[in-house]
Parts: sequence; C-alpha cells; structure tokens
Amino acid sequence: MPKPNDLSRSLVALEEDSTLIAVVEMSRSSWLVAGIVPGVERQPLKKLAADEDALLRCLLRWRDEAAKAGRAISRIAVAYEAGRDGFWLARWLRAKGIEAYVIHPTSIPVTREHRRAKTDRLDTGLLKRAFLGWLRGEPGHCSMAAVPTLAEEDAKRPNRERECLVGERTRIVNRMKATLARLGIRNFNPKLRKAAGRLAGLRLPEGEGLPENTLAELRRDMARLRLVREQIDAIEAARAARLEEKPATGPHAMIQLIARVIGVGLETADMLVNEVLLRNLRDRRAVGRYAGLTGAPDESGARRREKGLARGRQPARPPRHDPARLALPALPAGQRSRPLVPGTHGGRAARRPQDLDRRARPQAAHRAVAPRHRRRGAAGPRHAPGGLTGRRVALDRPTASARPRPRERGR
Repeated sequence: MPKPNDLSRSLVALEEDSTLIAVVEMSRSSWLVAGIVPGVERQPLKKLAADEDALLRCLLRWRDEAAKAGRAISRIAVAYEAGRDGFWLARWLRAKGIEAYVIHPTSIPVTREHRRAKTDRLDTGLLKRAFLGWLRGEPGHCSMAAVPTLAEEDAKRPNRERECLVGERTRIVNRMKATLARLGIRNFNPKLRKAAGRLAGLRLPEGEGLPENTLAELRRDMARLRLVREQIDAIEAARAARLEEKPATGPHAMIQLIARVIGVGLETADMLVNEVLLRNLRDRRAVGRYAGLTGAPDESGARRREKGLARGRQPARPPRHDPARLALPALPAGQRSRPLVPGTHGGRAARRPQDLDRRARPQAAHRAVAPRHRRRGAAGPRHAPGGLTGRRVALDRPTASARPRPRERGR
C-alpha cells in the first residue's frame, strides 16, 4: 500500500495524451528546457534566460502546439533538480496552476564511467527519462523533494546563520593564535573579554612589543571577533524572544519540550525540530542527507564535492553539545571500520578514489555491479570478501608470494 508521503513515485495516473511534460536544466545564467508535447512528433528543446516568465511563455506555447495537433492539454508537469535556485521556482509555478516537482540529484541513476559525456542536452534527456518513469508510478527512477513553504524555509535561517557565525568566530581566533605563535607568544587567549586591551602589553621573547603592522592586524581581528559575537548574541536573543512571545505557536511548543531534556539547549532543540523532525514528516531522504546518512555529491567532470540539498554547504554533523548523539548514522559495524578492501599485491590494502568517502552512498549499489577492466591472462573477477565498497578483485590468480617455487635441479 503506498504511503501518503511517498515521494519515490507518483500516486496520480498518467494520461500521456493530455499531459505536457517538461524538465529544466538550470544554471546561473541560462535554463535549458526540454519537453514531451502530445501530438508533436519532435521533442522540443529550448534554451532560455534565467527568467520564470520566459519559462511560462514557453510552456504555454507548447500547450498551444498540442492543441493545434488535436490534443487537449489538461495537465502540465515540470521538474528540475534541486540546487542553487532552491524551491522558489516550484512555488511560483504551482501558484500559476502548473505541477512543479524538485528532483533529488542523487536519486537519478547515472553511469559511473570515467569518460562519460556530460552536457546539458544529455542531462535533460536523462531527466526526461527519470521524470517520465516517476510519473508512470514506476519505483526506482527518481525521488522528489518535498517543497517547503516560504515560512518553513525562513524558520531555518537563524540556526544556519548562527552556525556560519560560530565557524567564522573559530577561524578568527585560530588566525590570531597562529599570528602570535609565529612571534613566539603562546599564552594569549583572544576569546577573553579583556583580550583587546592586553594587545598593547604583549612582549616578544626578545622583550620588545608587537610590531606595528602585526598589532594593527590583531586589532582589526579583534574588531571582527567583537562584531561576530554581537551578531551571535542578537540571534540567540531574538530566538528567546520569539519563544517567549508565542510559546504555543507552530514548532515553538516542540522546541520548548525538547529543551527541557537535561543537556539539550535551545540551539540543539531548534536544530532538531526545524531540520529533522518537521522534515521527517515530509521527506525522509532530506533528513538522511542532513544527518550524513546519504550523500549529496555535486559532480561536474572531474570535480566531486559534498553539498547539502539547496544549502551550498557540507551535510551537518552531530553538534558538539549533543550528548545523546542523535544525528549519528546507524551504520553496520563493518561499514564503519572496513572502508578498504584487501589487495592482492603484497597483502597491502588498496584504496580507490571513490572509496575516500566512508559513509554509505546511493552509488554504492551501482559500484557493486560496475565491471572492471579485465587483465590479460586473468580469470573472471570475483567479489572480494565482505563486499563493502564494491571493488572486485581477481582472487583466483595467485600472487607472487603464493606461487610455488620451481624445483631445483638435481633433486
């Protein structure tokens, strides 16, 4: 029985003769729109500027072409991958009466060949095939992301802004400590409230004061540190004021309830409610990506980096003040401790580039069936014991140390 919040397949029957299907490959300056128009033999492909009005005009023009071909369009379905533009376009299209969906980029199966061609035209073709299978209700093609409302997205901003400011505070403090350590000063703590007044009194091991340019640099860093602290305090004060003003409105009651647990503060409670609990009701894949259970790789050619879903940063790790470690991924012990596969050369462990990330990935199942290049004279490949990373090793070929030595003459 399908779940009401199942986003891995469409729960509405697809009528191909009356449905206009379109996908959008989005970039910063231009959009490439590909469509499947009923009654039109060709599959149109149109490059537009990054403009929502131009996209709407293109969809309406394709609808008129289908009407001229004798097909009445009663449904327009548009999909694009989650990325830099986020969910605003989906909300705007839905306000215009068009079905809009946001695809999880990691849910689309792609070939893992090293030299595979990758262009916007090929990407739109891949998106069309995945989106068409999803509309037909076939599982395994792709998965959609739950489109949040503007209020839900805005509720996450204070927590994420504070996280960025805390990182900036740490960078400033580390930079100041490194500058002083280069001059031989190691007993100065920039995090103290009276640290700015003690800069002029610092002395080098030679007995001299700080150089003029270094002192000016440290004072500017102290000014930045003071500003970052004030902004962090302002965010925390605004959160406390909202909770006190409307304690039973929306997720505020959940935040206050979780904050009553010993060892869990308002910051952790706010993160758990807005990033985990509320999203878990609508999109479980997004929760797994946030906690680090599933990846969000952004691949373009030879580049591979981790990015959160429409966040532009690394997936979050368990906070330092999380005593229960609620965000830890529940992985089997074998996957946590055995990221390497024993090699056949000298008994040393071999590492492949795709094995650098030790967490479970959606591509792991694809790697397990990816063919390797056969070596000359080697028998068919077999799976290595454990099969954790999907690497295949020819186990039936003896190594140099395991081969029998030739008999000596005269014996």
